[in-house]
Amino acid sequence: MNFVKRAGMSLGVRRSRTAALLAIFLVVCTLLLGGFLLQAAAARQEADAQRAIGVDVTVRKEGLSPALADRLGALGPVHRYNTEVPVRAGARGFTPLVSRVPEPGGASPEHEQEHEGDGDGGKGALSVHGVRDSGMLLPFSYGSTRITAGRGISSGDTGRGVAVIEQRLADQNHLEVGDTLRVRSADDERTAAVTVVGVFQDPTQDPATWAPAHRLPGNTLYVPVDIARKLGGGAATVSEAVLRIGSPDQARQLHAAAEKLLGGDGLEFRVNDKAYRDQVQPIQRVGAFAGLIVWVIALAGTLILGLVVMLQIRERRFELGVLLAMGEKKWKLIGQHAVEVAAVALPAVALAALACSLGGQSTGEALLGHRSGPASAGRAPQAGTGPPTVRVEPADVGRVAGIALGISLVSTVVPGIGILRLHPRSVLTDTE
Repeated sequence: MNFVKRAGMSLGVRRSRTAALLAIFLVVCTLLLGGFLLQAAAARQEADAQRAIGVDVTVRKEGLSPALADRLGALGPVHRYNTEVPVRAGARGFTPLVSRVPEPGGASPEHEQEHEGDGDGGKGALSVHGVRDSGMLLPFSYGSTRITAGRGISSGDTGRGVAVIEQRLADQNHLEVGDTLRVRSADDERTAAVTVVGVFQDPTQDPATWAPAHRLPGNTLYVPVDIARKLGGGAATVSEAVLRIGSPDQARQLHAAAEKLLGGDGLEFRVNDKAYRDQVQPIQRVGAFAGLIVWVIALAGTLILGLVVMLQIRERRFELGVLLAMGEKKWKLIGQHAVEVAAVALPAVALAALACSLGGQSTGEALLGHRSGPASAGRAPQAGTGPPTVRVEPADVGRVAGIALGISLVSTVVPGIGILRLHPRSVLTDTE
C-alpha cells in the first residue's frame, strides 16, 4: 500500500491524536502568523511615524543666505525644511503695540504711542520673521503658540504677499483674516503690502519692565522669506535653517553634506531627535519583540512536535515491525509520519489565518497603540501615525506555511532516525 494512503488512514483511525496534533499546530501557526503580522504593522507604523515626526536638525552659520538654505533643503535626506530671516520693520496704516511701562528717563507710554504713530510712525517697531514653513518653528510645533484664525505660512506662499500676525496686534487694530497691511522697511525706503492669512496667539506675556516695541511679543509678524528680504534691502541673512529628516541615522550623512556645502568653520549643527525617540523607538521595540517571538515559537514548536512524534513512534513499534517484515522501506515509514504531520499542518495554517484576520487588528492596537505625533516629547499632537494597520497578507501566510512544513519535516526526520535502526525480528520479539 502507498505510504501516503496509509498516512491518511492512520489519521482517520487515530482521531483523538490527530485532533491533539492539530491543536498544537494551530497554536504554533497562530503565534507565528501573529508575530509576522505584528512585525509588518510595526514597520508600517514606524514608516508613518518617520514621515509625520522625523528628526529636526538646526543649522546655523554666519553668512548663511536663503539660496544656500534652499540648497540644504534640497539634500537627499531632507523631506521638509524651514528658513528664518529676521528683520525690523515699521507699520503704515496701523498702530504697533507699545510698552505699558514708561521708559526710564523717557516719555510716557501715551507720548510714545503718539511717537509710534497711528499711520506713519513706529520705525522698526515690528519684528518681522521671514519663514518658509511656520509649522516647523518650535513655538508652533511644540504647541505653545497656536493659530487661532486662518493658517500659517507654508512653502506654497513663496513670492506671495501674505502675513500671520499676533492676536494682540489684531485686536488693537481690529484686523481679521483677509485684511491688507502695509509694512515698511526700517529705513522708510521700501514698502510691502501683505494680506493677513492667519492670526496666532503667543502665550508670552509682555515684559514687566520697559521694552522697545520690537521686543513685545504682540508686534511679531511672520511673512514669506521674499517679503522679509525685500524689507531688509535684499541683504538679510538666514538666522538658522531647520531641516527635517527621517531618522537619526541620516543625521551623519546630512552633517557631511552640510560641511561640504557650507564649510566646517563656524558651522553649528544641532540634532533634536527627542520626539523621534519617544515615538519611534517603542514601535521598533515591539517589532523586535515580534521577531523574537517568531524564532522562539518556531524552536519551541519544533521541540514539542518532535517529542509528540517520538512518542507516537514508540507506541507504534509493532506496526512498524510488521511493515518492515512485509518488506516496506524504512524511508517510506519516515515519509508516512512526515505526511501525517504535514497533513495536519496545512489546515492549521488556514485556521490560523482566519483567527488572525478576526483578532489581529485589536491585538495590534493593544500592543502598538495609537500614536498621534510627538505629544510625549512635549509637543502638541500633530498629524499622527494613526492606529496600526494589521492585515493578513498572502506572503505572510506563505511564510508561516513554509515554516510549518519545515517544522513537520524536522520533527519527524529527527525522531525517525530511530526507525533506521529497527530490525523486524527484534521489534516483533520485544512486543510479544
